Amino acid sequence: CKGGPVTEEHKPTDPASQKLTPQDVTSVTKHTIRINGKALKYTVTCGTVVLREEHDKDGEALDARARASMFFIAYTLDGVRDPARRPITYSFNGGPGSSSVWLHLGLLGPKRVQLDREGYAGAPPYALVDNEHSIFDKTDLVFIDPIGTGYSRMVAGEKVKEFHDYQRDLESVGEFIRLYTSRNQRWASPKYIAGESYGTTRACGLAGLLQEKHAMYMNGLMLISCALDFQTLRFDHGNDLPPVLFLPTYAATAWYHKALAPTEQKRKLADLLREVEAFAAGEYSAALFAGASLGAPQRAAVVDKLARYTGLSREYVEATNLRINIHRFCKELLRKQGVTVGRLDSRFQNQDRDSAGEMFEFDPAHANLLGAYGSTLNDYVRRDLAFESDLPYHTLAGLYQSWGWKDFANRYANVAETLRKAMRMNAHLKVFVASGYYDLATPHFATDYTFNHLNVDATRMKDVTMRNYEAGHMMYIHEPSLAAMAKDLRQFVG
Repeated sequence: CKGGPVTEEHKPTDPASQKLTPQDVTSVTKHTIRINGKALKYTVTCGTVVLREEHDKDGEALDARARASMFFIAYTLDGVRDPARRPITYSFNGGPGSSSVWLHLGLLGPKRVQLDREGYAGAPPYALVDNEHSIFDKTDLVFIDPIGTGYSRMVAGEKVKEFHDYQRDLESVGEFIRLYTSRNQRWASPKYIAGESYGTTRACGLAGLLQEKHAMYMNGLMLISCALDFQTLRFDHGNDLPPVLFLPTYAATAWYHKALAPTEQKRKLADLLREVEAFAAGEYSAALFAGASLGAPQRAAVVDKLARYTGLSREYVEATNLRINIHRFCKELLRKQGVTVGRLDSRFQNQDRDSAGEMFEFDPAHANLLGAYGSTLNDYVRRDLAFESDLPYHTLAGLYQSWGWKDFANRYANVAETLRKAMRMNAHLKVFVASGYYDLATPHFATDYTFNHLNVDATRMKDVTMRNYEAGHMMYIHEPSLAAMAKDLRQFVG
């Protein structure tokens, strides 16, 4: 990409200096990229939008107080006669507490982090390369950093914790989407939302909020590594869904690391997973349902199969009471080799201080990517996009434990119902779902379970496209999966 000059009108300043009168701050640059053999000229608008809230009494507006400054990076194709006819996609990641850098520089944007074929970042310094797999040839792209991530901040005197809540997060991101759509005359454009991980939670919530609050109907949702029904993901005492739904990913992980017996190891992954999924949904589920009433012969048979499919010893499986926790699995699978497998992508492995613990010291998959994505984003924004700020760019902050869940008090968070209602209200809403076979954060079988219980009829389920890839949570770091996924997304938008 070739960056152009920033006009004086758009000269960037540090949002932190605007404490008295917060203002929108943008930088505009011009670039070129070649996708599918065609050169595309485009404009990048990078900056912040001030979010305001009206305070009224008896229906009469009193003021519109500035609350936060939200950072975004927008890519729009040049030379389009009628921008309203071109699709636009709003994208973010999850966490909660993650910036949009992962989908931006990994999958969707015109630039991507340079990795090897399997997804290893290698040694610093890191680099960006043109992303020939970007779907920018099909849709304009707007990457949004929720408040408290990236360069998005509260204005002076406002508390960020207020916005670290399911509903308030939806309202702030939804307000940004409304503002951007209105200011850039994109209400007539086909509109999409792309979210990853908790970003899928946010995406489904936004599909409902934008419809019901702003009458903004989406054409499609791209849900990557789904976290819609948290009961399928939380290993709590008394919740027997996760041990069942994680089992196929345990088997895929053991197969990848050659930890299975020779008879299982020589099988194709797809064939193995079909058998494991059938066992999990049938015999294994029934055994956990039976609890203490499970007979000794039946229990022994289940222990044997769990050991065979996971690569763990019979003694270890027995000691878990047939319920293998994900964090324990990451530590136990290759314990004798002194290494831990990744949670976000179980293909990756690394060493902890010792091999005796139940929890890994850090996620090997996350450690592989953090430096590459964080440093390239910081360099790209200032060098190529000419946006200057002395604020630290918050790539990823762990906010899950402190996140506000009052909308789901005394129950598991579940936005699948929000998605169901949105699909019923908007009969033309299409959904694309992507999962990775080596994802131990949001396993593919848990996603299958969620959509099998979505409670929409077969006609509407035809509007749901589900794809699995042989990689992890961020399956696009694996080059073959990136190529396949980009092809699927391009077809979905087209």
